[in-house]
Amino acid sequence: MSLFELQREGDVQELIRLLRESDNEDVRTRTASMLGEFDDHADRRDVVSALVQAAETDDSGAVTAAAVDSLDELGQDAIESLIESMAGVDFEGGEADWVRAKAFVNALDADIPELRMAAANGLGQFGDSDAIEPLVGRFSDPDPRVRARAGRACGSIGDPRATDPLESLLTDDAVVVRREAAEALGQIGNRQALQALLDLYDDSSERVRRIAVNAFGNFDNAAPVDALVAALGDDAATVRRTAVYSIIQLLANVPTQKSHEIRETIVDRLSETDDDSVVAPLVEILEEGTQVAQRRNTAWLLGRVVTEPDERVIDALVSALADDDQMTSQFAATSLTELEADRLEERLLDVATDTDQPTQARTQAIFALGKVGGERARETLDGLLDETDDEEVRKRAFSAISKLGGRL
Repeated sequence: MSLFELQREGDVQELIRLLRESDNEDVRTRTASMLGEFDDHADRRDVVSALVQAAETDDSGAVTAAAVDSLDELGQDAIESLIESMAGVDFEGGEADWVRAKAFVNALDADIPELRMAAANGLGQFGDSDAIEPLVGRFSDPDPRVRARAGRACGSIGDPRATDPLESLLTDDAVVVRREAAEALGQIGNRQALQALLDLYDDSSERVRRIAVNAFGNFDNAAPVDALVAALGDDAATVRRTAVYSIIQLLANVPTQKSHEIRETIVDRLSETDDDSVVAPLVEILEEGTQVAQRRNTAWLLGRVVTEPDERVIDALVSALADDDQMTSQFAATSLTELEADRLEERLLDVATDTDQPTQARTQAIFALGKVGGERARETLDGLLDETDDEEVRKRAFSAISKLGGRL
């Protein structure tokens, strides 16, 4: 059987035998890599044991690296088995957490970069702030993969002491390092960390730009507005899309007294484009968002930045008329009055006359009809005055009819 066939059949015992006994370095390397795919196998314990043995005793650096990678793929417990064996301690024997953490710290100095990477991963999962200093020590590691994993681990721990060192990684030559440093700073999320990300909106890497722009939504001031506005014109649709989400989050975060100027700046920039990568996320937030402030801001923005609304925009705003939050419902109605769309009057009349709709949805639809309705709306609302038992609907209908020229 070929190695591929053994892998496909799940014959881990034969793969283990080849890892231990084959004289062919390439076979052992490929076998070690394949064994990392059997996390759910009944013989997983044997797989881990064989990989630990290979990582510690095989003469080939390629085999050792593949074995460590596979142990990392198999999960924290598999890597712990290797580090436990190397350190000569028994993690399952009640060793204190600090003993385990020290074993991982020691592994940061291993000759094998894959093991240093795995040790950094493990320290990140432990979440012990005492690991920050040794992890930062790996920021100068010659292997960019190790620098990246060390940066990621600092982000997972979330200790602000890592902020300054992480900033130094933002200019690293390796994209993967800059990406992980940006992600880590976003996770730490204090003022200094967020400020450090502002210059990354024009990084050469699309993924780095996206990560930085995503973090801009965590600000509670206008600092990232210029960067977000610039990101709306990014060549990459993913960055433009992320910028929209961050703008909505930013509007939810900034104090009310600061929000007006920010809103106007954002509206001016957003209204310059009907790019689907900008409009689609706004619709998605309104339809699926779980935070009230975000939905409010989105309902308000849609009517001011969309010049040629399609059915998705109209559907989302009409549905939002029934939102549990009154302000979201009001903003949706106001936005609908700003749009020029086919069948808008018909859609609003459907809601206004539907007795199964909540009163709030009906009254907001009637409000909008008072702004955009024509003779048909006037006739329908006039009839509604005589038919409805809902006092709120009657009051709003009377007001709308007055704006449309009075009762027939």
